[in-house]
This record gives sequence, structure tokens and C-alpha cells, in this order.
Amino acid sequence: MKRLLIPLICLITTTAAGQNIAYDTIRYEKKYYEKRVALFKLECVKKHSVIFLGNSLTEFGDWKKLLNDSTVVNRGIAADNTFGVLDRLDDVIIHQPPKLFIEIGINDISQNIPADVIVKNILTIVARVKAGSPGTIIYVNSILPTNDNVKKEYPDAFNKNTEIDLVNKQLKLSTIENKFSYIDLSKELRDKNGDLDIRYAKSDGLHLNKKGYEIWTKLLKAQKH
Repeated sequence: MKRLLIPLICLITTTAAGQNIAYDTIRYEKKYYEKRVALFKLECVKKHSVIFLGNSLTEFGDWKKLLNDSTVVNRGIAADNTFGVLDRLDDVIIHQPPKLFIEIGINDISQNIPADVIVKNILTIVARVKAGSPGTIIYVNSILPTNDNVKKEYPDAFNKNTEIDLVNKQLKLSTIENKFSYIDLSKELRDKNGDLDIRYAKSDGLHLNKKGYEIWTKLLKAQKH
């Protein structure tokens, strides 16, 4: 999905040293985000259904078919970031899902949001779900790397694999303390250079093709998620 230019939102965050730092949290597709959220409100969803929550990688997955489960709920929004997920998290909590699969972060990284802020946001998502839906088992997927093809269609995501690895490392180290399971999807889909393997990626270097989703699904089933 092409990104639209919209007014930026300036976010102020405070570092451990007490310094205030400002950076933008541009919502790449604000109108599309609002359209999807409105659609979610109209959708008839049974409580206690498994939910997949994230950005385009989640949205473009046909999870009902992939998992052979007609009750699975897709709460993916293309171009969404961690701030967008936090804003719409009540829609997830109200359904009290037995399992929640979270996949988010690449758009934050594309916007140059610091790794520690991304991790903090994801851990806040986890904490809020645990508080509002204590019976939910939470799985956080690693952020996928990109490959060089991303430069043409999504230049903001180009050459960001170091940042992606940093966020993934911090998430993996946070599992025990924050009581969630970490799914290392990146390990399964990257090539020997650490890039998104072209065998599993679309030509844009960011999104997954059919084989990529099959690998993702096999990983979930193999780990009995």
C-alpha cells in the first residue's frame, strides 16, 4: 500500500536522564486506519476468539484459511505502528481472546522512532491486555527484516535491519519479566545475510508472499500455538 503524506504528530518523550526528545510519529495512512477501525466496530465477533493484531503483514494474512479456523479474527491495519495499536487496543480487550498474536514495529522503525520507545510501547500493549483480559495468552512476533528491494517502494524502511535486530533482541529479553511468548519469525524468514529472504517476500522487499505465510503458519503449528 502506498503511503500518503499527512500532517505529522509530534511526540515528546523523556529519557532516563530526564531529557525531553521530540520526534514525529506520522501515521502513514490515517484515513485507511480510520476506515479499518470503523469496520472492526461493525464486525460481529464472538468473544473468546483468537486474534491477530498488527500492521499490513497481519492484515494481508488469510488467517482463517491458513489455520483452518473460521473463528480467527484479523485486526491488522496496513501502515499501522505501535501508537496506532495502543489507540485501538480496547477493541481487542473487549473480546477477551484466549490467544493474541501481536506483530508490529516496522512502521515505527521506518519513522525513526527509537528502539526503546518501540519496545516500551509493545510491552505496554502486553501489560494492558493482561490487565484487561487476564486469561489471554500473548505471543509477540519478531519484526521481520527487509531486503534491498524495499528501497524502491518503501525507502523509509531501507537499511533498517540493524534497528530491527535491536528491537527484536530487547523483546526476546523481556519475555520472562513481562510474561509473554516470543515467536522468532525473523529467524525463519531471513537469508544468510540477515535480509528478508526473497523466496518468501513479495517484490517490494517488505511484505510476504504465499510461501512466507506458509512458513509463518508452520512455525505457529510446530510450536503448538
